[in-house]
Amino acid sequence: MGWSAAAGLAPIPLLDLAAISAVQVRMLKKLADHYQVPFTKDLAKSLIGAAIGGSSAFMVAMPLASMLKAVPIIGTFVSTFVTPAAAAATTFALGKVFIQHFEAGGTMLDMEPEALRQHFYDEYKRNQAPADVETPLAA
Repeated sequence: MGWSAAAGLAPIPLLDLAAISAVQVRMLKKLADHYQVPFTKDLAKSLIGAAIGGSSAFMVAMPLASMLKAVPIIGTFVSTFVTPAAAAATTFALGKVFIQHFEAGGTMLDMEPEALRQHFYDEYKRNQAPADVETPLAA
């Protein structure tokens, strides 16, 4: 999460998104190695796209937050907080989804895109809830 948040601080619009993506692919490689699951970079990129890209909010919000860096002063200030926070949250949720899948004996080849998308969204939302608010899955 920390590397992903740091990648979100890249000062050039859209370079931050490329850096965040690289961090997430590297995380999946390390998780696959840990769980002794075969890994391919292209499949990892596709699965990340299926998880994150399935949400129209992410498809709009992340590039928009990145492009804010091009707006002098206000845009730079706002994107300094938004992009790293969103990057950390998405990376955390993505990691949780893959850890749970690998621990259940799954591989990168047997992930169902729709289930992956929904599980990612659920993890992301669960980790966005304030600490004092009980989420439906925590009940």
